[in-house]
Amino acid sequence: MALKTDVLVIGSGIAGLFTALKVSEYADVILITKKNQSDSNTNYAQGGIASVIDTKDSFEKHIQDTMVAGAGLCNEKTVSILVHEGPDRIYDLIELGTNFTRKDGKLDLAKEGGHSMPRIVHARDFTGQEIERALIESVNAKSNITVIENTLAIDLLTEHNANDLKEATLNNRNCWGAYVLICNQNKVEKITSKATVLATGGLGQVYLHTTNPAIATGDGFAMAYRSGALLGNMEFIQFHPTSLYTSEKERDFHAPAFLISEAVRGFGGILRTQDGKEFMEKYDPRKELAPRDIVARAIDSELKRRGDEFVYLDITHKKKDEILEHFPNIYNTCLKYEIDISKDFIPVVPAAHYACGGIAVDENARTSLKGLYACGEVTMTGVHGANRLASNSLLEAVVFGYHAAADIKEFINNYKSKIPGIPEWDDSGTLSADEKVLITHSTKEVKQIMWDYVGIVRSNLRLERAAIRIHNIFMETENLYKKTKIFEDILELRNLVACAHMIIKSAQLRKESRGLHYTLDYPTADYISEPKDTLIRNTHT
Repeated sequence: MALKTDVLVIGSGIAGLFTALKVSEYADVILITKKNQSDSNTNYAQGGIASVIDTKDSFEKHIQDTMVAGAGLCNEKTVSILVHEGPDRIYDLIELGTNFTRKDGKLDLAKEGGHSMPRIVHARDFTGQEIERALIESVNAKSNITVIENTLAIDLLTEHNANDLKEATLNNRNCWGAYVLICNQNKVEKITSKATVLATGGLGQVYLHTTNPAIATGDGFAMAYRSGALLGNMEFIQFHPTSLYTSEKERDFHAPAFLISEAVRGFGGILRTQDGKEFMEKYDPRKELAPRDIVARAIDSELKRRGDEFVYLDITHKKKDEILEHFPNIYNTCLKYEIDISKDFIPVVPAAHYACGGIAVDENARTSLKGLYACGEVTMTGVHGANRLASNSLLEAVVFGYHAAADIKEFINNYKSKIPGIPEWDDSGTLSADEKVLITHSTKEVKQIMWDYVGIVRSNLRLERAAIRIHNIFMETENLYKKTKIFEDILELRNLVACAHMIIKSAQLRKESRGLHYTLDYPTADYISEPKDTLIRNTHT
């Protein structure tokens, strides 16, 4: 039986939960989430949330730090909104019950790479987890928010789903909800809504090494692309410089790489090659506190130069009680691998971490489809430009989630259209899935292709090779998708393939090295063109 609601929110990270809470003040909400409410990139965010809290700091400094990290591609208007509204949103989170770390009664502010001042509000080294806890408790207390867990969105409902509206142009298209798979019942439902919010998080699982949880398969990016929404700057994938290196024997194919937070370098961590030598001064005068793209490329360069699989991060010069106070989670996790970070160097390697591009939205989180909004990592607000400044991501989620909720209120109050008749999901004539080995193999192949050819360092040849191989996997996957009954693994593979295609296509469009996109064919540090976003759209919907 089809479900109806005022607002459908897809995703339960900080963006989805915060937006749902704000919307619930005036409308009914259905929030769907792939696994359970607490499984998201938010939950894995250790470092914190950046905002101007200290009187010695200023909005101008935070704006400048963000713009510098973004390598000329930030939207100054949205950066200004982010920074100026940041403190209010921090206090919203505190009011909702988030327990941030305090020192002498005041918020304890850490400093991270790329920031000129200490401005990272945190809950020791599990900030995301603490924010998520407070938001989930608040959401569960709301009677007009219905949370449906273990539910995977398949595709958005637009004109191409309505038999008599298939010819609607991309510039005049609406969104009326989504088809969703209720995984534990293996049943597809139709949820119609006046407004829909994509808050589906990241796409790190498209890469072999990633800090993202298994659910980060780029579902929102892929659904938006298939629906004809505009996306931008998909080539800018941030590789976190320091994830914990584990041997192949210790590594779980689907598990995220454990993140050694940016804050460890802010705390005074020193990067060393395996022979113990420091190397960051060769790459940037800021050394370990340089922005992530510079640090990741420096590590990648040292690994390739020496033929090593990892470098070391060293904080053994710090007092053990200070290490335990700041990084209890990192300390305990490393101990499981017999690494005592107060005595031993930490083996680290870069891993895919964050997508700086995504669904193109305006300052009110509106996409190019009427009634479709997007918040958080799945978007391109213009805040991150070509490289995200550390700890701006959680802030972006709440600031623009707040804007989305305010705009949706006006949108549904003035809602005069009638949702057209959209058919129920029909999978008659399809077969039961009995070829899961094909899905597993194709997923591994996508991850390896993207890691080898579309990683930290790229080239025209590598991108061309990746494009050919991903297209072949796309054709095989679509063929299988059309003839089998829907199940979770094939939906996620389909989304990973779509994301891989978008990243490659965007990377091929950018004829320069800028920010997170570094290509051997245009390696110059002097940008050869005026800053320009790469915008893509699927015109075959």
